[in-house]
Amino acid sequence: MSDSPLLQTVFHDWHAAHGGRMVEFGGWHMPVQYSTIVAEHEAVRQRVGLFDIAHMGRLWFTGPDACRFLNHLLTNDVSKLKVGQVRYSLVTNEQGGILDDVLVYRLDDAYMLVVNASNRLKILDWIATHEAGFDVHMDDRTASHPMIALQGPKAIDVIERLGFAGARAMKYYSVTPATVGGHDVIVSRTGYTGEDGFEIIVAADAGVDLWQQAVAAGTDSGLQACGLGCRDTLRLEAAMPLYGHELSEQIDPLTAGLQFAVKLEADDFIGRSALTELKSAGGLRQRVGLELSGRRIAREGATVLSNGDAIGEVTSGTFSPTLQKSIAMAYVSASASGTGSAVDIDIRGRQASATVVELPFYKRA
Repeated sequence: MSDSPLLQTVFHDWHAAHGGRMVEFGGWHMPVQYSTIVAEHEAVRQRVGLFDIAHMGRLWFTGPDACRFLNHLLTNDVSKLKVGQVRYSLVTNEQGGILDDVLVYRLDDAYMLVVNASNRLKILDWIATHEAGFDVHMDDRTASHPMIALQGPKAIDVIERLGFAGARAMKYYSVTPATVGGHDVIVSRTGYTGEDGFEIIVAADAGVDLWQQAVAAGTDSGLQACGLGCRDTLRLEAAMPLYGHELSEQIDPLTAGLQFAVKLEADDFIGRSALTELKSAGGLRQRVGLELSGRRIAREGATVLSNGDAIGEVTSGTFSPTLQKSIAMAYVSASASGTGSAVDIDIRGRQASATVVELPFYKRA
């Protein structure tokens, strides 16, 4: 942990006053849970959960070259974005390694980038290093415009009770200005849990009021305030990669199975040449899902074996509350990545049998 004081979101005092167990995460003091991780996980799968995600970076880009600069910075083709659309993308270094995975929003008068909390300062430095020659202005509104998320099958009911009549008309991965809880906000419909849901960006001085309104509006829907703990188990069931686990500067997007977010035929983004060469070479490791035969949990770093030979490494693992099975994601040799392949996992010196399964582990109806 850094010696610097931990950053706090505008909701910090509410978390502390309502039983949130606070931990350090990405330089922020954030709630990991309020009740139990399983209870909060099930609330999101069955009803609705409310998350503080204000620790994630929100960067606004304006100026004549905003689109051109982001096309240089990101692996996806920003020029194809229409107003109101959101796209998943990656920031890669010259070698094709992943600096961060991000969401890029096309707003009426700007582009917005949502970056991971632990990578915000790194990405700000990366932007400053590469913006020369572009007529673009970047505004970091992480502190001034916090973000909350409603996730779960009843999220749409809660946001409608907050006065947002356009919720059902919104498409997945879209964004729109709106009035919610009497406040001017930006609403998107993306999510990191495998469930339907909405993210709301609001001015800092209105943040706590909107949070409290959401809690009240969700009472009849069984809303649960949720921490980072269940956010991790939910995203793992949905096979969504997490930076620092499935993604890093030592892992490229092709190995990570994120080809859909890499447009090699688009502008000459940073890392494009390296990724083109990797694609041509082939034989890359693959990110796979593993289902263990017992209840033991394969933690990050556990070795994956085939016929006694090491073929890969676990990146994330848990006991799935929804599926009641032990699951994990891992990177393994391409030859052992086929669905149905039998492997073993070394868990603290003892082997556990596992099977390669299709991702995601969980997909909502």
